[in-house]
Amino acid sequence: MEIDYSKDKDGLVPAIIQDAETKNVLMLGYMNEEALKKTEETKKVTFFSRSKQRLWTKGEESGNFLHLVGIKNDCDSDSLLISVNPEGPVCHTGTDTCWGEKNTSEMPFLEHLEEVIADRRANPENEKSYVASLFRSGINKIAQKVGEEAVEVVIEAKDENEELFLNESADLLFHYLILLQAKGHTLKDVVEVLKSRH
Repeated sequence: MEIDYSKDKDGLVPAIIQDAETKNVLMLGYMNEEALKKTEETKKVTFFSRSKQRLWTKGEESGNFLHLVGIKNDCDSDSLLISVNPEGPVCHTGTDTCWGEKNTSEMPFLEHLEEVIADRRANPENEKSYVASLFRSGINKIAQKVGEEAVEVVIEAKDENEELFLNESADLLFHYLILLQAKGHTLKDVVEVLKSRH
């Protein structure tokens, strides 16, 4: 990979840091040739700190490392797009990104729904909560509900009523998310299995 460091008097190029999974931009740093080499060798993103005037590995003090997934240079070979798996918050202020945004996936509602389900699991004494009542009933009841909803999806798939099919599909997904939580997992764990098979 040829990189043109000559456009900056200090031999630095911008390094845009992007989450490999969510594709969100997390931060912007600067690299010189030595920082890039160390990043490739250690698999932890290292910048040249303009304020400290030295190499700086993100997370060297906080433990919030940026684990390298891939590096691309742009069409002019004078900036980098670095794909990472972040460990903890990226910004020194404690936020997910340096713009104060949450680093969520393209399906934030499902993440929110999983948070609600996790809360109901943690607080099963909530008498008014359907989800909490399922957790109180135990794994057999939760698994049974997933089976029932799956059968209803199959039945509706054979008919022409798309609204009923989508509603039953939503019920299946909802109960499946509950089952995942009951087993100590989230949808992300299933996605990782799918990625490993891809």
